[in-house]
Amino acid sequence: MSKTRALVLTGFGLNCDHETAFAFKSAEAISERVHINSLITGEVSLDNYNIMAFVGGFSWADDHGAGVIQAVRMKTKLGDKLLAFIEAGKLILGICNGFQTIVNLGLLPGFENNYQNRCVALTWNDCGRFRNDWVHLKVNTDSPCIFTRNLTHLELPVRHGEGKFLADEPVLRQLSDHSMAVLQYALPDGTPAGGKFPFNPNGSLNDIAGICDPTGKIFGLMPHPEALIHPTNHPDYTRYHQKATRTGKNLDECGMPPLGLKIFENAVSYFS
Repeated sequence: MSKTRALVLTGFGLNCDHETAFAFKSAEAISERVHINSLITGEVSLDNYNIMAFVGGFSWADDHGAGVIQAVRMKTKLGDKLLAFIEAGKLILGICNGFQTIVNLGLLPGFENNYQNRCVALTWNDCGRFRNDWVHLKVNTDSPCIFTRNLTHLELPVRHGEGKFLADEPVLRQLSDHSMAVLQYALPDGTPAGGKFPFNPNGSLNDIAGICDPTGKIFGLMPHPEALIHPTNHPDYTRYHQKATRTGKNLDECGMPPLGLKIFENAVSYFS
């Protein structure tokens, strides 16, 4: 096990914290679930960790909008500590509701090292309903994102009702010019979805599924990488397993690597 320490937030409607903590543990980090109140009271200090993960779920029941109350509470009680965490060069990962929260906090996109300005949004899906499905993702290999190094594509599940990425044209242009749009929803052949439903499950502009800050150390995405850390997590596992058995190949060779785990391994190995 490495000495990299990962803090996984929990509490007040959050879920996937057990899965996310296990993903970091599988990537050989020292992984701990910490209740948000323990940070606010000072019982637990952010100074003791290298990575902070904002997880999925429905924080405060998504009242007033997804991730809004969690963002307000954390900015009010922990704003300076979050900024110090970033200034120390540590990593932040926001998954689904966590992505919504760090966008509301202003931690993303973080243009010109401004981590307090909210200039993008994640809002209601165009389809008007909650989506629980697996999606193909194209990885921007020019991105500075530390979490997606050596990845070109992903297939992960989405589970959200408010996942549409929205921003003004100048913001979208800046994200594109600096390769900060890390993930795009894609067709099965790996090309961008072009807004086509259900490949783009929510109507996100420019098919954006995840973005990072200019340093690549803060990363937010709507799909759930903690949901694919072992081949058996994939709904087509049995088909790939049979293909591997019949051809004498391993699952990786048959197109079934647990690529979600790679996101966590990249984060942990960054501190090696």
